[in-house]
Amino acid sequence: MMNHNTGEIAIIVALDEQNAIGRDGDLLCHLPNDLKHFKQITTGHTVIMGRKTYESLPKGALPNRTNIVITSDHAENYPGCIVARSVEEALTHCKEDEKVFIIGGGKLYHSSLHLADQLYLTRIHHTFADADTFFPEIDFEEWNLIDIEPHETDEKHPYAYTFLTYTKK
Repeated sequence: MMNHNTGEIAIIVALDEQNAIGRDGDLLCHLPNDLKHFKQITTGHTVIMGRKTYESLPKGALPNRTNIVITSDHAENYPGCIVARSVEEALTHCKEDEKVFIIGGGKLYHSSLHLADQLYLTRIHHTFADADTFFPEIDFEEWNLIDIEPHETDEKHPYAYTFLTYTKK
């Protein structure tokens, strides 16, 4: 257990074979099952995101979740969200027994990977040449793989992908 007052801190991210997570402020591709998976895992919990991730959400704050945006901007720009200046400040808004999800983007993943107790990765089995945002390097020696769920391509999913769940050793 890390030295923070919340319950578990989890990171959830979709990334390609080179750890790319986005381009031009958007996701790499549209995988409806990944969006369903994300919703299923994060609903009822707190989600912490950076400003650019908030701005990329089609309808603003995510329903049925406490939304915290990390930004130096003014709170009134983020309806339905708590605004914090740092990950540490964001965590002060979370309850002790609560599971908290860090949902991006790149900068936030880089500054919070060391805090995570769990990783929910959607590994997209493709390399996107034009990606411009990357997830930090993961030292898999520090993590136990506890769940793996592979998916093939189909009419709605142009790339094969695997849901992977890790817990910190």
